[in-house]
Amino acid sequence: MKDMKASSFEKGRIEGVVIKEIKKFLDERGWLCELFREDELEASLFPRMSYVSLTYPGIVRGPHAHLEQTDLFCFIGPGNFELRLWDNRPDSKTFRRYQAVFAGKDSPKSVLVPPGVVHGYRCLGKEPGIVFNAPNRLYAGHGRLGPVDEIRYEDDPGSAFKF
Repeated sequence: MKDMKASSFEKGRIEGVVIKEIKKFLDERGWLCELFREDELEASLFPRMSYVSLTYPGIVRGPHAHLEQTDLFCFIGPGNFELRLWDNRPDSKTFRRYQAVFAGKDSPKSVLVPPGVVHGYRCLGKEPGIVFNAPNRLYAGHGRLGPVDEIRYEDDPGSAFKF
């Protein structure tokens, strides 16, 4: 995957990125929301693992990309996030496209991020935020004995992928 200057990306929707509003079902006990349904996702994208992370206000995670992994992020709160996506796939119809998504407590969303799309997010506001991810690959393979499918850009001062 090629690394480019930030000015080489134009703003717009990215092919293969799927953004869905998440509905919270509220009652006197609290709320519930569905994050994954087998009948709404292609079988090759079914989660192989899941994790939850807490991010403090102002902190950025990423940006990075995967060669084979698809991420299924769910931003449901607490906290709000700015998710940035860059299409860095030369064979994509939306190559060199950039997209920003605001999601979290105020606008719960799931975001499916395909391989080759560089992504990172920042926690906005004054409260920490929680992110759920259900990727379709195991981190570092079975038993954590394989390679990590990640191309990291956050420590590259010349990277086009910046917050």
